[in-house]
Amino acid sequence: MKILEIVPRPRARLFGTLVDKEDSIQRKGRGTYVRVGRKSNSAARWKHKKYGGSVELSRDPDETITAKIRASGPENEIGLLRSFLGFVERHSDDRVATITIHYR
Repeated sequence: MKILEIVPRPRARLFGTLVDKEDSIQRKGRGTYVRVGRKSNSAARWKHKKYGGSVELSRDPDETITAKIRASGPENEIGLLRSFLGFVERHSDDRVATITIHYR
């Protein structure tokens, strides 16, 4: 499992941006992530179509995002990590201050 801490720039609504973008992509019938579970203002869980893993997002009161990346095997986990980092880069790179990866 890998845990990412994503710190947004000041006054950036990063969590909402990511969740809204994933929703928009899914409504068009595209994308590799599918949202699963209950909808919440401070948490989301996405499954990946190819890598067979999931990304659990949670938002802290200070807008910091914690993303737990879990996959069935190490090759799937690194693919899921690369995919998620690419998603963040493509859709909100101007709103991100730092990303820290914790290996567990």
